[in-house]
This record gives sequence, C-alpha cells and structure tokens, in this order.
Amino acid sequence: MSKKTVKLMQGNEACVEAALMAGMKFFAGYPITPSTELAEISSEKLPRVGGKFIQMEDEIAGIAAAIGGSIAGLKSMTATSGPGFSLKQENIGYAAIAEIPLVIVNVMRGGPSTGLPTSPAQGDVMQAKWGTHGDHAIIALSPQSVMETFDITIKAFNLAEKYRTPVIVLTDEVVGHMREKIEIPEPGDIEIVNRTVPGPGEDYLPYRLEAGDIVPKMAPFGAGYRYHITGLFHDETGFPSNSTENADIMLKRMISKIEDNRDDIVMFDEFMMEDAEYAIISYGSTARTVRNAIKTLREQGMKVGLFRPITIWPSAEKEIREVGRKVKKIIVAEMNMGQYVQEVERIVKSDAEVFHLGRANGEVLMPSEVVQKAKEVF
Repeated sequence: MSKKTVKLMQGNEACVEAALMAGMKFFAGYPITPSTELAEISSEKLPRVGGKFIQMEDEIAGIAAAIGGSIAGLKSMTATSGPGFSLKQENIGYAAIAEIPLVIVNVMRGGPSTGLPTSPAQGDVMQAKWGTHGDHAIIALSPQSVMETFDITIKAFNLAEKYRTPVIVLTDEVVGHMREKIEIPEPGDIEIVNRTVPGPGEDYLPYRLEAGDIVPKMAPFGAGYRYHITGLFHDETGFPSNSTENADIMLKRMISKIEDNRDDIVMFDEFMMEDAEYAIISYGSTARTVRNAIKTLREQGMKVGLFRPITIWPSAEKEIREVGRKVKKIIVAEMNMGQYVQEVERIVKSDAEVFHLGRANGEVLMPSEVVQKAKEVF
C-alpha cells in the first residue's frame, strides 16, 4: 500500500498541488482576491516541473493565453474571482465551441461588480452555466473542503481532457482560504486522463470523429499537423461553415458529449438521507453548515437529510428528482439570493415543496439559521 503525504494546506494551495499532479504545465492569469494564491503558488512551482507561468495584463488575456497553452498541447489552467470571471465569459464560449480542454477556477466572492472582495459568496452558480452567450453545455464542480478541492481539481483536468471542454471549479473564499489536514496520494495512485492525439503521419482533421469516439482527437499546434481553429461554427476541417445543417449537427454534438455522459460526470454526496422525510440541498462550504445543522435536527427528532451536489453543472437531475419524490419538503441553502433553488424547483416540480435559505452580504450561513428555517417550514 502506497504511503500518503499528510499536510496542513490551504484550499487554494491544494488546488495548485492537484493541478500539478494532474499534469498542469501552463498557468496564465491575473491576480484577484480571493484567488491570488493560485497564481502565486503556480508561479513558484510550475518552473520546477518544466512548466510555464505568465501573469497577463488582465483577466481576458489570462484565459486567452491559457487557451493558447492548451492548443499548444499543455494542460492549462487559469483562476479568478468575481469581476474576473465575468471578463472571461466570452473566451469560455470560445473554448466551448473550439473544444479546447481548460480548467477555470473561480474562487467566488461577494458581488455584483467589485462587491465584497474578501468575503465569501456563491453568487456565480448561474453565471457558470449561462455566463457565455449562446447554447452550450458546461461542466462545473463545487468542493466543500480542502481535501475535496484537491480531488475535484484532478477530476476537472480529467474531464476537460476526456471531453475536450472547459471545466469550471467553483470554490469560494471560505474553501479557498481555510486550512485543513489533507492526504496527498502518490502520483501512481490516482487516475490521470490525457487527451487523445493522432498518431505520426495520420491523416488528421481536427473535428473528425473516428468510429466510437465521443470527441475528436486533438493534435497540438507545432507538432506537424496543419489545421485551423475558429470561434465560428465549423466543419470537421476546422474552417468556418455557414451551413445551418452543419451548425445543428455540431451544436448538438457539443452538448450531447456532456449531457449524454452525466453518469460519468455527475458527482454527489448524501448525509442521513436513508430515512429522511425532509431534505436540505446545499453545496460547497454552505453544505458544511447544513451537515452540522442536520445533526442538531436529528437530535431533536426531525428526520432531515442532506443532498449535496458536487457536480453543479450538468445538474444531478436524476438524483434530485428522486429526492423530490421521497421527501415532503426541501430547503435549498446557498450563499446567494436564490440561484440553484431555481434548478431544484425545475427538476422537482410539484413532487415536493421547495423553500430557499440564503443571503449575499458576505456572511456565511450559520447552523442555527438552518435549524430555525427547518423548524419553520418542515
């Protein structure tokens, strides 16, 4: 049995350590609270493993450079928060349509605009899904702890490479800055997925699907393959196409490669749901508050359980629907004025009554507030 390295580590630090273990070789970004440690630590550690770090002039250039690094064949990451995430949206769309593997870490803070730079929030949930324009599918993962940040970051790189897509890691100021003991596995003990590349001399088209493939192979620029990448709808050559039929086929494939593989992508966790008559749905750091509150409610005789989506997008639709059919009422607890609750209401429909508990003033929800809300509505 391999030994694990035990460390006391900050969430942002764990994210970089995991990215390096996943094979990150390029980081481009711009410093912004509370994500700055990601850039600082990457700038220190990437050169030691033959990687490259660059601080760009702004957030737009940061993600553009990261996309370029990925096109050149390097596993790439960028990180930001709040206003920076807003600035990156157009290029997230570019990465989606051009099918560029990329990890984007958003350490969420209070908003809108400059908002509360040093305070936690979960106000970017819907922006992660719909922030860039046009129809598209996206993968967004939300860890609740330092250890889970490590695991989720590796998962994010694996999903990005497997499905040729940008993947968003939605942490928040609490998770990013807290320090906890984590166990770092040996490199050989974790699954690492790399993109599929064409063989030497292969007749290569950048968006041609081979038999049985979910996504096309991806040759790095500069490796001898001549091809084109664009943000326009394109055919299998990579060159723009004005064909509406082609656009329909391409868009449906880009969406289906994610939506049709939910069983591989969607992760969730349950706590005391076996006999639950009521449920609280929560994610990220807020789920830790809810878990504490549920212990109190159980001690007081209320059969309450926690359903925690780890994959925020695509949503755990099948599992949330099952929760709605099982329990009488649901509370969605989150640090915003009501975002993921809309998704839960859409999925549950009339199977269970859905309530919301949230705020966005920079303060975390307290267990006592969750207990009080539960007693009011359950």
